[in-house]
Formats: sequence, structure tokens, C-alpha cells
Amino acid sequence: MNLKSLTLLSLLGAAGAASAQQYPQGYFRNPLAIPMQLVANFGEIRANHWHMGLDIRTQQRVNLPVYAAAEGFVSRVSVEPGGFGQAIYIDHPNGYTTLYAHMNGFYPELARWVKEQQYARESWAGNFYPKPGQFPLSKGSYIGPSGSTGASQGPHVHFEIRDTKTENCLNPLLFGMPIADAVPPSIGRIALYDRTRSTWAQTPQFVSAGSTVRVGSRRVSFAVTTTDRLSGTNNPNGTYALRMLVDGQPVSEFALDDISYNETRLINAQLDYRYHQSGGPDLQHLTPLPGGAQVAYKVYNGDGTVHLDDEDVHEVALEARDHNGNSTRRSLRVQYDPALARSGETTAGERFLPNHVNVFERPDFELYTTERTIYDTVAVLFSAADAWAAGVASPRFSFLEKGVPAHDSVTVRIRASVAGAEQQSRTVIVNKAGTRTFVQRARWNSGWAMAKFRQFGTYQAFVDNEPPTVNAPPASLRGRGSIVFTPRDNFNVIRSFRLEVDGQWLRCSNDKGRSWVYAFDERFPAGTHELKLTLEDEAGNKTVRTWTVTR
Repeated sequence: MNLKSLTLLSLLGAAGAASAQQYPQGYFRNPLAIPMQLVANFGEIRANHWHMGLDIRTQQRVNLPVYAAAEGFVSRVSVEPGGFGQAIYIDHPNGYTTLYAHMNGFYPELARWVKEQQYARESWAGNFYPKPGQFPLSKGSYIGPSGSTGASQGPHVHFEIRDTKTENCLNPLLFGMPIADAVPPSIGRIALYDRTRSTWAQTPQFVSAGSTVRVGSRRVSFAVTTTDRLSGTNNPNGTYALRMLVDGQPVSEFALDDISYNETRLINAQLDYRYHQSGGPDLQHLTPLPGGAQVAYKVYNGDGTVHLDDEDVHEVALEARDHNGNSTRRSLRVQYDPALARSGETTAGERFLPNHVNVFERPDFELYTTERTIYDTVAVLFSAADAWAAGVASPRFSFLEKGVPAHDSVTVRIRASVAGAEQQSRTVIVNKAGTRTFVQRARWNSGWAMAKFRQFGTYQAFVDNEPPTVNAPPASLRGRGSIVFTPRDNFNVIRSFRLEVDGQWLRCSNDKGRSWVYAFDERFPAGTHELKLTLEDEAGNKTVRTWTVTR
């Protein structure tokens, strides 16, 4: 991980300005024509990721004009039902790329090209790459209307600045964007951890700033709740940097200025994820977990923990800093007390270890991790129970719990009771983690049904022979601007959707994955036509419907 400016954290008063000087100041403009106000900043805590850009307010409206932040050319357009929705990427001559997401569309010339590409591929969703320089833009060129497409919960523009070569996301606030910030971050609760044990085997011990804390461990670490605010707003944002000093010397640092989308899931190692899942606030570790040191941390003593090699009182300072150099410090004292020492952590029972390939095997269930799946040592919890429902082909297996995150995918193998190749081809594995459900079509190997998932929880095999259903369009389409189809499936997964008129593919949008919408265009002339819809679910069950319609 490339951590620009981390060595400057020891100079908190000037660090914000110093780090900003590494990036061109004022090169990028506000992509909107209204004052720049944020809903979310870079590094704000989100489920399974840090927020990787700025969410810019659009006055709770859609279709505000969005402008290129600097000169360049359109290098990519992405269209997807979730995620960024409709997004534009612009490459700039200084080696950076800007991204504008959740758009309602694109400027006319680009929109026509995208539509041509979609019809050529017969796919609404996808990434589309114009030739370099095919769509040149000046600073301030109109690029399209703002919106709320994709995984957006309300109107705004998601704006990112990336390194063009690495595609790492950079903190836009380090580029001198026109946002005032004279407000320091806050530090709320302070939690202490015994780092001779796994953080998953303990609950945080809350301590107070200004106190003297006696501990029975030679190695401890701290986590804090922290938020930041910009001038003139009460909206809570993520904190840019945290630092821990012991007796005036830096021990560990954490800063969010340069993150890859391949690394953003490591937020689950920076948080006390288990405590949060149990209903607690977001505690952010100032010391990396054993399997979570790959991003945003810098340590000075090997592991970033507080080493108490004597029985003296040591001062610990915890600092929070924003991009502009505003800072807050909280201090306390910590002392090792041998009378409080406890016996070492038990090694009884199976455990999954960080930085190891972990293997769990039972006669009817197996689970495998990669070296990067586990952040800290965790005791294995496993059970199996019969849970009958339509199509059930295995017991329901429970492995670990929703309070244990997985970084890489885990491979699950179930010895399912499925007869014949046809039924095997219709087998799915359902993974439930808390309130969320994930469904994958099974692959088969020597009698085992297999799939990969990104979370622990319960796993169960099913044979799905039930095809999806869909509403019929009205026979007369006169006076209508669009047709809306809302398929339904017993496992709530539609893997493919294809609409044709007289044998020709029609472009249907699928924003937010709810319904498919065909907006009438030149591909559907007036008259009587055959409309054909083909659906396929995750298990491969197909539904084909045809109708005679008149427009």
C-alpha cells in the first residue's frame, strides 16, 4: 500500500498542508455549479468498505448539470443496476482519472455512442471504453445530468479522483477542493485490548481519558470512536488519520489517502467488527490486526502495540486529524500490574488463524479459506441441523457467525442428496448471514456440491426446479412511453433477462435490480408485433413468454 504523507503525521500541526502539497492544488473544480457541500467524505465507514470518494449534495434534486472537473477525455462509461449506476470516467493529462457516479444519463453525443454499444453487445449493463480522445472535454464541459441511479439512497453525485495507472482512489480533499474545514475531528469512547490474545476472544475494555489504567498484559492496544465535521455542517464524516504515541514517541498510525478497491474491504479489520455487529458503535483500531495490516497502517515497533516491559507508568496519547491538519488529542496513562496477569490464551479446540490457509472438514461439510480470509485468530463454531423446505438437499450447516468477517471468499463443499445429472445441474447453495441471503449455483466434484461466498453464516443445498414468473404486458401499448417487467423467483435471483420484438433485442434498463424497463425508441415502430421474453434464474430454470401486442 502506498501511504503518501504518513511520515508527516508526527508533525500534526503542519501535516495537512504538507500532504496536500503532494497533489495539484486547484487543478480540479467542483463538478457542480452550486456550492460544494458533502453528504459523505473519503474514508467514511460503510458496510464492508470505506467510502472511496466524495458524495456531493445536489439539493435533494436530480438532473442538475454535472461538469468535467478538468480537461481530458472520456475513458470509460459504466452502467450497472447497483454500484455506481450510470457513471463516467475522465482521464486527465496529469495522470489522474475522475469518476462521476449515480448519473441520470450522459451528454447527447456520448449517450448515442453508449446506446450503440449496448445494442451491439445486446447488453444494457457493462463497461464501455471509447478510444482515447474520442470524446474530448474541457474543464467545465457538461457531461450529463445528476441522478440517484445504482446503489444510491438519494440524489447526489459520487465523485472520485484516481491514479490513472494504479486505479487507486485518492482523497479528493487533498487536492484543494473548495470546501472550508476548520473543525477538528472528535474522539469519543476509548477501548483497550489485551493483544496477547485474539481480539475476537475478548470484549473491549472502555477507559477514560486522563485516567491511569493498570493492566495484566505486557502488550495492549487501543481503539476509538471518532467522527469529523466540515465547517458549517453537522453531518458526521469519517476521520482521515489516527495516531498513537507512547511516552511521546509514535507507535502506530492510520491514514486514509490512497486506497484500492481491492483493499477497501480491510475496513473490517480496522473496526472492532464483532462489537459493531452486536450493536455497539464503530471502534477503530489504532493498531493493525495480524491479518489486516495491508492497508493504511504504519507501525514503528514491529506490531504497533504498546509494549509494557516494566512496571512504570507510561503516557499514551491518541490523536485524530483531518485532511486540513485540524487535530484532537486524548491522553491517558497505562501501567503493567503483575497481580492482574492472567494465564495465556487457551489453544483447546479448532481455530482459524490469520495469514494461513485454513481447512475445516466433516463427513458432509467442508470449508476452506485463503491466507487473507481471517483477520485475527477465531475459535471455530460449527453445527448442523435438519431444516426442511421445498427442494432441500442437505442439512443446514452453521459456521462461525455474522460477527466474524471474511476478507477473501471461502470455498464451501456440501455432500448433498441429489440424484442424477439433471438435478445436480439445478442445485444451488444458499448462504445466510444475518438478514442477508446469497445464492450460488453449485459446481460438482466427486459427489460434492461446491460454491464460494464472501461471508460466514449458514449454508444449505437446494434443488431448484421452479422457473421464474413474470407479469404480462397489456395487449395495446398505444399511448405508453415504456413497458415494465417485474420477474419473480423463489430464490429471488434472475440471472438473465432478454426481451425481443420480432426477433430483435430490446434495451431494457434494470436500475437497482428491481424491474426491467423498456423505454420505447425507434427499435419498436407502430403496428402489431410479437414480443418475446426469456428469463433464467440462478439454477438455470428458463421461462419463455410470447405475446402479440399493438403499438
